Amino acid sequence: MNYLRIFRRINSQIMKMETSAVEVNKKIIKEGQAEILIASEKVFYNPVQEFNRDLSIAVLSVFIEDYKSEQIARNLKKDKRICENVFQDASGNNSEVPVVILEALSATGLRSIRYAKEVPNITKIVANDISKQAVETIQANIVHNNVEALIETSHDDACMIMYKHKLPLKRFAAIDLDPYGCPSIFLDSAVQSIQDGGLLLVTATDMAVLAGNSPETCYSKYGAISLKTKCCHEMALRILLQCIESHANRYSRYIVPLLSISADFYIRVFVKIYSGAIHCKKTTSKLSMVYHCVGCDNITLQSMGGFKPNPSEKNPQQTKSYLPSGPPVNEFCQHCNQRHHLGGPIWSAPIHDEIFVSRILTHVQNNPQLFNTSKRIHGVLSMVREELETPLYFTLDKLFGRVHLETMPMLIMRSAILNAGYKVSYSHASKLSVKTSAPSHLIWDVVRTWAKTHPPKAAKLEADPVARFILQQDIRNHIDLSERPDANPISRRDGQLRFQLNPSPHWGPGSRAVVNVGDEKISKALRNQNKNIKRKLAEKREHSPTDEETRKKTNTDNETTVV
Repeated sequence: MNYLRIFRRINSQIMKMETSAVEVNKKIIKEGQAEILIASEKVFYNPVQEFNRDLSIAVLSVFIEDYKSEQIARNLKKDKRICENVFQDASGNNSEVPVVILEALSATGLRSIRYAKEVPNITKIVANDISKQAVETIQANIVHNNVEALIETSHDDACMIMYKHKLPLKRFAAIDLDPYGCPSIFLDSAVQSIQDGGLLLVTATDMAVLAGNSPETCYSKYGAISLKTKCCHEMALRILLQCIESHANRYSRYIVPLLSISADFYIRVFVKIYSGAIHCKKTTSKLSMVYHCVGCDNITLQSMGGFKPNPSEKNPQQTKSYLPSGPPVNEFCQHCNQRHHLGGPIWSAPIHDEIFVSRILTHVQNNPQLFNTSKRIHGVLSMVREELETPLYFTLDKLFGRVHLETMPMLIMRSAILNAGYKVSYSHASKLSVKTSAPSHLIWDVVRTWAKTHPPKAAKLEADPVARFILQQDIRNHIDLSERPDANPISRRDGQLRFQLNPSPHWGPGSRAVVNVGDEKISKALRNQNKNIKRKLAEKREHSPTDEETRKKTNTDNETTVV
């Protein structure tokens, strides 16, 4: 009996110590209007993605206005009398249109809580996670932030909860997918469980795969071959968009991109999902294969389909689909005489909706206090609004580095293109990008013109036959290098924050299910830094004899020699 009493007393003391330890180790995270309490390292949080969350809140705030209007118009068209009674009150408001949002991979619940507190006109948010511990954390944070009326927790597999909401009456107005790594495994269920005209928000952080380091893996995950080029970040966006479109087309649905962003270590796309089998037939005209020259990095696109006029008496505007002939390139590149790699397919239609982007920009400018990253959002969206719809881009360092020339100033390059009568812009994905409607031979003519006054070193040119071949070709276009004022875009002229510097020493995607705040941030990443170098050094030490072993071996050899 005494032993039992002692055991209970010790157990009680241990429980008290564990409880106090949890309270001491709790981390408090404040972001926007939300405050998150975390007592476990097994719940994922990354502060670098605050820009991602801020931008998502801005997009949702503008989207919900459009969504309600679209739903009312659609239902009024079906049955005007019923919808006037159900969806509009006496004042003409549309507050009764349900807006249910699913965050399929919630982790701490921070994003859902911020949506509940900062995005107006939301009916309900479902915060789901497969981890029971994460769901308990989410529930505690919901209570802590007093948003129980808006947020409902769910402990389920992300795909299963979406498959359970496939029926039209159960579908979500918006689904947010922000997984660790590749999102493709969630897309099949996501495109089926979203309302017609609903918003799908998707993040991908596996940039090494999307940027061409592993083309075969990219094909297995996204259904497209990635290429290692300087414009790889925009290509990553276009690969993800074609992957979503591919999943949607299987169910007679299609996407309309609103905004596509490459930022930090991830990409983020915002697309509307609509139903319509006739529109799915147009998908081939929105996709292209990519021919990439291994010598000069030039990109040539081959559309997978197109439409041509086919008027009739009943429908003068009628069109007919056709398959384009190809390939669009010769066996050897016309610029450098090297071969091509084939990649794709990629989404070659527009990746932004300029009007929608302008409305987001206005919303952020009118409410800067709501967004801690408002300056960056303003800078990035200003660049997006200036971007040409032309797919992919050149980069200044690659163009001139390939032929061993001193790099031309960006404003002179842009001026030369404008002087030739073509459009030019930056891409938000690269600081040195040159996105233009000009043909590639004109860009190389600009490079050759610059080489006349800034020639490369003869030794480098002699050792590089590709560079020599490029520079020896004739200049076919008149190139004017005089600088012009409109070559400097407004976003650059105003000094806006267009490209973010690394915000912290341990910046990156982080480790799965680790709280990346405080002194313990990204412990796994720290442990794995330079792991290959450390392994090689360890192997070298293991196989290399110590000083004592070397001395003994030397003495033995000397004795043998004497004998």
